Amino acid sequence: MRAVFEMLGLQDVVAKSLGSTNPYNMIRATIDGLKLESSPRQVAQRRGKKVADILKKTDGEVAEPVEA
Repeated sequence: MRAVFEMLGLQDVVAKSLGSTNPYNMIRATIDGLKLESSPRQVAQRRGKKVADILKKTDGEVAEPVEA
């Protein structure tokens, strides 16, 4: 999984595997999970908020959106 996330430029990712640790299945499960992720725009629309409100950091700064 680490290789997949590093290729995407993601860092500090922690995961736990339950069951088989077959590398093929681990990669497939990782990719399937990433496909289910929602964009900030989708989350904001679902919550009835603005994208900037969704991307706010805890210190009040607005995080930069990552385009997929």
